[in-house]
Amino acid sequence: MARIRKGDTVAVLTGKDRGKRGKVLGMMPDRGAALVERLNLVKHFERRTQADRPGGIIEREAPIALAKLALVCPRCDRPSRVGVRLGEGQAKQRVCRRCGEVLGG
Repeated sequence: MARIRKGDTVAVLTGKDRGKRGKVLGMMPDRGAALVERLNLVKHFERRTQADRPGGIIEREAPIALAKLALVCPRCDRPSRVGVRLGEGQAKQRVCRRCGEVLGG
């Protein structure tokens, strides 16, 4: 079971964006990384196309290692570790280790 999923709010624990929060835009489980909205921005040089894009230097998100991210619990509003427990019908549920809140999804 994935501890962080697309759509979750996460906090960055280390690096240049330490302390910032953002929404997960996409997961890369094979690389152990995630794309987080407006975090870990890098300059990307776009080539212009005949059709529509003018090209030039744009900023876009680069993947961040999952080890550098912590899920933000909606109840206690703090970055916390995520546990897993069996819920009703023996389905796995993600749980905040700080307050015990069952996390969505």
